[in-house]
Amino acid sequence: MPKVDLGQVPPVSSTGYPPELAKAVAGRLVQRLTKPLELTDFGVNIVTLLPGAWSSQRHWHEAEDEFLIMLEGEAALVEDEGETLLKAGDCAVFLKNIPNGHHLINRSGAPAKFLVVGAKGVKGNCHYPDVDLAVGPSMNYTHKDGTPWSYG
Repeated sequence: MPKVDLGQVPPVSSTGYPPELAKAVAGRLVQRLTKPLELTDFGVNIVTLLPGAWSSQRHWHEAEDEFLIMLEGEAALVEDEGETLLKAGDCAVFLKNIPNGHHLINRSGAPAKFLVVGAKGVKGNCHYPDVDLAVGPSMNYTHKDGTPWSYG
């Protein structure tokens, strides 16, 4: 197995969220490893959350399992039941088709870093219980009623 040079994969801070929903993830940096590593069966990202940043809007997937492991720092895992503090070495799993929205928030004063693994190429609905946002099989963001977001 060849050693991966993570320094060759620059972190990006972009998001496809509508601008009014993107502010929460402004301090999120993602190293998208799936394509450069030529993975075909699953996706892998390393995510760094600067203090105050969210990993995403709270969401759950109908057709995708997700797994994460905290690498550095700490972040609050927010779900329907409340919050759980995750520290380096802690793991979390989010099974598909369980309607329990989740995301991480870095409430500390230092960066937090985690690795997340999920499905690749799965076209299934994603639900965002706290905001007027949805993703259908087209993989485009819409309002919950199915109308497209207008970005202008």
